[in-house]
Amino acid sequence: MTDTPTSTDTPSDTPADDAGPAGLAPATAEEIPDLRVEIDAIDAEILRLIKRRSEISQRIGLARMNAGGPRIVYNREMQVLARFRDLGAEGRELGMILLRLGRGRLGGR
Repeated sequence: MTDTPTSTDTPSDTPADDAGPAGLAPATAEEIPDLRVEIDAIDAEILRLIKRRSEISQRIGLARMNAGGPRIVYNREMQVLARFRDLGAEGRELGMILLRLGRGRLGGR
């Protein structure tokens, strides 16, 4: 048996330039299971926070609508989207998804 990486360790079709941010060392095969556990824990926390964010946003939207205000405040939404610019185009998409989740069923009441 040799120490040659397998296709699951390092994809051969991935150029070295796409490996990740400069200075980031790739995980070793031994680290991968623990890193995946960490990712799963982070995902669980992200989901919890997204659900909480949506609840808060829906409460604010209901309060605005009950007071006769607009359902959506566009300048506020632009502020939210601006926070996600650092992530590029995908960040903007993520921001849009969060905004949609926060709107909930406001229009259906």
